[in-house]
Amino acid sequence: MVSMYRPRLLEPQVKKALRHFSALVLTGPRQSGKTTLLTRLLGKTHRYVLLDDLDKSTLAAEDPMGFLERFPPPLILDEIQNVPSLLPVIKARIAEDPRPGRWVITGSQKFTVMKNVSESLAGRTAVLNLHPFAISESFLKTRRPPPANWIGYIRSLLSTPPQTGPSSPNLGSFLLRGGYPGVVAKKNVPLDLWYSSYVQTYIDRDVRGNIREENLLEFQRFLKLLAARTGQELNQASISRDLGITIPTLRSWLSLLEASSLIFLLPPHHNNFGKRIIKSPKVYFMDTGLVCYLVGLQTPAHVLGSPMAGPLFETLIVSNFKKMADDFGLRDRLYFWRSIDGLEVDLLIDPGGPLLPIEIKLSSTLVPRHWQNIVTWRDLSKSPKAGLVVSGSPQVGPVGQGITNVQWSLL
Repeated sequence: MVSMYRPRLLEPQVKKALRHFSALVLTGPRQSGKTTLLTRLLGKTHRYVLLDDLDKSTLAAEDPMGFLERFPPPLILDEIQNVPSLLPVIKARIAEDPRPGRWVITGSQKFTVMKNVSESLAGRTAVLNLHPFAISESFLKTRRPPPANWIGYIRSLLSTPPQTGPSSPNLGSFLLRGGYPGVVAKKNVPLDLWYSSYVQTYIDRDVRGNIREENLLEFQRFLKLLAARTGQELNQASISRDLGITIPTLRSWLSLLEASSLIFLLPPHHNNFGKRIIKSPKVYFMDTGLVCYLVGLQTPAHVLGSPMAGPLFETLIVSNFKKMADDFGLRDRLYFWRSIDGLEVDLLIDPGGPLLPIEIKLSSTLVPRHWQNIVTWRDLSKSPKAGLVVSGSPQVGPVGQGITNVQWSLL
């Protein structure tokens, strides 16, 4: 049975890029749906070539001119990091014919791809990043019309009317499965087998060759240790000590995970508002299903009954806002804030105006202490009286003091 296609929030950005740029580069982790999205939008107009295929990648590396004669544009080149030598030849072809939308390139190693793209295709290329499903993309029937832009999305959340929210999906199951399309679309897929295969493929194709062979087992230990710390402040000294690796090695491995879009670092907001503040970033995985596999959580009840329940819920919500920001073409708009004496706001969003504070609470019953940090932060920062709580509570809408509660499944 063919799985039903789930529209992606990035689609408008892809279509816009194809109208205005000679080339589109779409990055993102393996299995995030890059090929499905592009073939869905361009399957009738563009040829498709997978450069993971040994015969095609060998031909492209040994005879790039001959390769492009065999596969002329309009063309989708999937996994360009396998043959970066194609990019200078593509640059020459674009110089000859700069019509928009003829070259579409994907890669699962963002830093590697972008280094070669910036050297060869600077100024002619739109760059977009596709993540695993955001919360709304995981459902075949969305509960609200998809937002047109970032500001509209934030306003729609803040204007959630008072009501008892719809029946929420099983949170434990949602966290356990994660947002990779191959897992979401196939309800009966064995999760252990899918994620173990995913990690092995990632190690073999994206890690091996970028680190020393004898360090591969240590890298897998590092991946599991970092998963157990999702949603926490990044303490490089502690991780280095626990693994017995140097700080430079640790930083290179973090960069590798960032390049693969498996993690992201949430920076602290720089303004201290009269208090000393934490200056280290927090680390988040982009997908909770991968975290659950790496830390050994196997059932929905196990997920919600474990000490990881809170960090996993926070990871789900923060990564969802990260995905939405990227889908709207607005990077570097998310922060957290924590003072040395313990006052913390889980997430600050820059919607293009005053910062919006957000508290993330797993609880299904809300009381004023759950949003007290928002109130305190607004007083310190002299910000407008607005704020958002994302929780498990079905009672959504205004909760007082200009603050709105939104159930997680409505994001």
